[in-house]
Amino acid sequence: MQLYIHIPFCHRICPYCSFYKHTPGNTDMRAFIKAIETEAQHYKEKLNAPPLTTLYIGGGTPSMLSRTLLDDLFTKLHDCFDLTQLKELTFEANPATFNLEKAKFFKQLGITRISLGIQSFDDKILKTLGREHSRQQAIDTIPLLREAGIPQINIDLMFSIPGQSLDSWRDTLETAISLKSDHISAYNLTYEEDTEFIDKLTSGEYIDDPETNAKFFTLTQELLGNAGFEQYETSNYAKPGCKSHHNLSYWQGSEYLGLGPSAVSTIQSTRWKNLPDTAGYIKQIEHVGHAQTEIENLSAEDLRIERIALMLRTAEGIPLSILTETEQTTAQNIITEGMATLTPSNQFTLTKPGSLLVDSIVEYLI
Repeated sequence: MQLYIHIPFCHRICPYCSFYKHTPGNTDMRAFIKAIETEAQHYKEKLNAPPLTTLYIGGGTPSMLSRTLLDDLFTKLHDCFDLTQLKELTFEANPATFNLEKAKFFKQLGITRISLGIQSFDDKILKTLGREHSRQQAIDTIPLLREAGIPQINIDLMFSIPGQSLDSWRDTLETAISLKSDHISAYNLTYEEDTEFIDKLTSGEYIDDPETNAKFFTLTQELLGNAGFEQYETSNYAKPGCKSHHNLSYWQGSEYLGLGPSAVSTIQSTRWKNLPDTAGYIKQIEHVGHAQTEIENLSAEDLRIERIALMLRTAEGIPLSILTETEQTTAQNIITEGMATLTPSNQFTLTKPGSLLVDSIVEYLI
């Protein structure tokens, strides 16, 4: 089983981000960590959970938590879950929120993978995104993590940002490559509801142009591919042996438990989302031990369609046998158009041109 823990706190709110997050404000941080620990205890008692394969702590900005709070949290996690078979323990971090001493503490906690929310190495673009770190801070962070002994480092990057040129994006990619990161996630900016960016898109101040997006995407494939990164999912590139086990588990349909406000869980064909309100989350945990809302029972067909949509984003693709007879006919048309191929083992996978249109292909196929 996989475990995800959501830490919703950020020093500032980025104008493009739609994840549940907020500044700490008057939140009692110890009470918040206590609530996560109580929720973990609840599922320890309610689920006959197998050993965890991956653990991912995201947000928000988990790295802004104090050493004391992190130490308390990890102590409880070891008490509630079997972590002896972990393949990967990922921790999201912002370059402006830790130093070498704290990075060494991350290593002591057993963290094997740090995911850095850098987004760009262009100070002008970082300002547009509302990030609190600078280009130089981001650059300095990678050797700092290496010195601390963190085994793997991921860099999150974003393209098609308002005001971003192809030359700026090329420099960001080349900088990330030069820092010898193990994994790069390169996402096309999406305009999400309830964000400042969507308001500017709606007003016409920002423009979302598919042709421009395709140019950024193609440049990403070219530069990272030439640098030895495998594009194993539409937005994810890894050096050999450095794919994200946690993310792969999502795409492959593994069960996962989510702790913290707004976190989602899928276990035994049941999916639920936690209350997306930190104060309400703490209160509900105190009363009943969990914060479940929006509970949904997934049918076998729901899970099949979801598996197709997720796995078509990966280099592995999907087995042709998962498709209905009608869908297999459609798949053949997609192959004929050069958007996909069929491997000798009957795996239906998208070509590079097809990966540009993955969402449209999924909609066409199912």
